Amino acid sequence: MPYLPAMVRLLLRIYWKLSGWKIAGSFPYNQKKMVLAVAPHTSMFDIMIGFGARNQLNITHAKFLGKKELFKGPLGWLLRKLGGTPVDRHSKHGVVEQAAALFSSHDEFLLALAPEGTRTKVDSLRSGFYHIARMAGVPILPVGFDFKTKQVVLGELLYPGTDEEADFKKILAFYSGFTGKHPEKDLRHLQDQTYKVL
Repeated sequence: MPYLPAMVRLLLRIYWKLSGWKIAGSFPYNQKKMVLAVAPHTSMFDIMIGFGARNQLNITHAKFLGKKELFKGPLGWLLRKLGGTPVDRHSKHGVVEQAAALFSSHDEFLLALAPEGTRTKVDSLRSGFYHIARMAGVPILPVGFDFKTKQVVLGELLYPGTDEEADFKKILAFYSGFTGKHPEKDLRHLQDQTYKVL
């Protein structure tokens, strides 16, 4: 069931049409559980693109994570309506374990994450999204935001295997072609980087 009210979905469709953004690639609707690894994340504006694309793809049930402290009061209600899911950063069960457990407790679960973990320029990707997918036994769908061409690009499904280095080389190669809202902070500088993640 979609989280967003009908009026919000209508406004997002109007925004999407006026903004000139397009979606490139095919979404694997047959996959009921996935990690959507979305990058580059260089601006708060990425959130609008993400919600717009989610609405266009009719996957408004896709979730994102937030620290549990944000889910108190009216803000918590809004975040949940938008697809937010709280996690406890201080739990004895780490965020990766908590996120992986969400997949096992749902018949259908899509989780969107930013591999950088921040909007600032990074020298390496964080590996949490990868380990969540591997622990949950679900594939990763790389999603690229290209502000140069105004395209949200859907990559090929990647199933985390035993060769983490090879997997991350594929992931970095995918993101290296996209220009972020703030180009100086996107991931193109990592394309020739020796394997390194946090």
